[in-house]
Amino acid sequence: MIKALHTEDELLAAFPVMNQLRTHLDEKKYLALVQEAQEVDQYQIAALYDANEIVAVVGFKPMITLYYGRFVWVCDLVTASDKRSNGYGEELLSYVEDWAKQNNYESVALSSGLQRTDAHRFYEKKMDYDRASYVFKKVIN
Repeated sequence: MIKALHTEDELLAAFPVMNQLRTHLDEKKYLALVQEAQEVDQYQIAALYDANEIVAVVGFKPMITLYYGRFVWVCDLVTASDKRSNGYGEELLSYVEDWAKQNNYESVALSSGLQRTDAHRFYEKKMDYDRASYVFKKVIN
């Protein structure tokens, strides 16, 4: 079962899985960022449950740019390390694609760390995503 998360308790229940991807966040910072993103940036977060246990989490937001047009950006996608290779990532990414279709968005995009070759194989081979660009980042102090 996939469920959109809204309440503080629901968001906190997803933290242990999300923290496997976003290891730099503690629970307090995670909660503050998710709540702010939901309020100001239309950020959506959903969890996939197996036997009442959260086994995977996805965070995404609708966007509009001149390059992509109307699209959904997948910000976070993680399956619990002991639950991988069970199709949970595919289920969640399909959930986002369905959400995009139902809400009249044209595509789904995401970025993935250069070192994550297994994830790249999953996106390209299993989910039929194309490499579209590199993402560059500069920290402003």
